[in-house]
Amino acid sequence: MTNYILVAQVGGAFGVKGEVKITTFTETAEAVLKYRDLLKADGSPALSLVSGRAAKAGLVARTKEITTPEQADAMRGLKLYIPRERLPAPDEDEYYLTDLIGLSVVDPAGAPVGTIKAVQNFGADDLLEVEPAEGGPTWWLPFTREAVPEVSIAEGWVVAVRPVEVGDRGSET
Repeated sequence: MTNYILVAQVGGAFGVKGEVKITTFTETAEAVLKYRDLLKADGSPALSLVSGRAAKAGLVARTKEITTPEQADAMRGLKLYIPRERLPAPDEDEYYLTDLIGLSVVDPAGAPVGTIKAVQNFGADDLLEVEPAEGGPTWWLPFTREAVPEVSIAEGWVVAVRPVEVGDRGSET
């Protein structure tokens, strides 16, 4: 089964000539242009990019499917994907955040802690949402070298050094 990766989202019309605003989730906005044929989450065709240019918060593009502002606005919110295998291989010590989802989380001694449920970024840094092995509510782990000193995507695990909770610090006199 092919794994599809979210790379962009339609933001709506740009101008009156059928151009569309696209918010990109790639390293650079223009990187989406090289994928050209973008898909829906189920793998069916979504948009074929003809041309584009970087703009505030993404890309302004022309597509085969959109020729009017009304058509562009009707597609507002459409998420755009590519097959995972079309992404370039990451450099050593770099990861596609999507590859972290589903990995086992173990403590430094190798004991199971949980599973990575999601990766989020609320504005500061990436956070791993961990679903505890023993059940209960999920918790957040900063995706930093201190909190996650080892990652082995090939073996399916990350080592987590859980931060000290505020209530667990004791008195600091």
